[in-house]
Amino acid sequence: MSRHLCLLLVLSALALPAQAAPLIIKFSHVVAPDTPKGRAALKFKDLAEKMTRGKVRVQVYPNSQLYKDREELEALQINAVQMLAPSLSKFGPLGLREFELFDLPYLFPDEQVLHRVMDGPIGQRLLQRLESKGLLGLAYWDNGFKHFSANRPLHKLEDFKGLRMRIQPSQVLAAQMRALGAQPQPMGFAEVYGALERGVVDGTENPESNFFSQQMDRVQSHLTLSQHGYLGYVVVVNLRVWRGLPDDIRLTLEEALRLATVFERQIAREDNRQALARVRAAGRTQVHVLPRAERERLRQQMLPVHRAFMPVIGRDLIEGSYRAAAESAPPP
Repeated sequence: MSRHLCLLLVLSALALPAQAAPLIIKFSHVVAPDTPKGRAALKFKDLAEKMTRGKVRVQVYPNSQLYKDREELEALQINAVQMLAPSLSKFGPLGLREFELFDLPYLFPDEQVLHRVMDGPIGQRLLQRLESKGLLGLAYWDNGFKHFSANRPLHKLEDFKGLRMRIQPSQVLAAQMRALGAQPQPMGFAEVYGALERGVVDGTENPESNFFSQQMDRVQSHLTLSQHGYLGYVVVVNLRVWRGLPDDIRLTLEEALRLATVFERQIAREDNRQALARVRAAGRTQVHVLPRAERERLRQQMLPVHRAFMPVIGRDLIEGSYRAAAESAPPP
């Protein structure tokens, strides 16, 4: 090859535009990959990378690999991670007490009411409140309705007395447990299995998918299908960083997240159904169904928590949720 030709090839290579390095989005969460949140995070990764044609690469870190419950929001605020899906209970300790609406026991009778509230003016108003903390809420994701578990049967109200029950850090959840006569024990999710195994706490509350994926049936002998509360998430990003993205990238990522959210809600109910079937099949945990009368006793015992937190959460938010439930109730 002549020196002239070599020079032309070198100059041509230098003239080619350099391939821009992909934008890295670290998506951190605290649950297992095979939960609804875990699967939806991977779905978002797949969609985002395909829809941006490789301009974005999403790195998903499950099971508290990067940050535990108490650390992850601070990590997002300093841009150590770019995306989270923390549970709704995490925002109360951040000073956004309105989000404790979703912690109130027996507020949402079913998913229809729940989604009407979170996708409507109430839910959107709450997302706007995140901006005061430098965060941007992009979507609500479901986990499911929670059930009580313990190492003794929970058939009736009196069975809760004296139990040390793990909760997420939330004053509403603490009040809920005290209303039942139990002792609330706030604790990060990654610590729960070990605490149950060592007897530091006696029981907890979870949707079925969390209970199964974290192998709690190995350390909890009884599960009561109480459906007393809701566990869900908000997909959040750093407000300044997200709005600083190129418009085409940001809009594409938001569409990828919209599609991932549709997927997440579709699988959440089915995942919980399958998880409960697997818990029953494993046979390590006895599963109890509350009689209607006992479920009503629990509900009545915890209703004063609603009234106690009206000044904190907002009467309009709680009563707006009541109206959403009334609108979907069957006619008498």
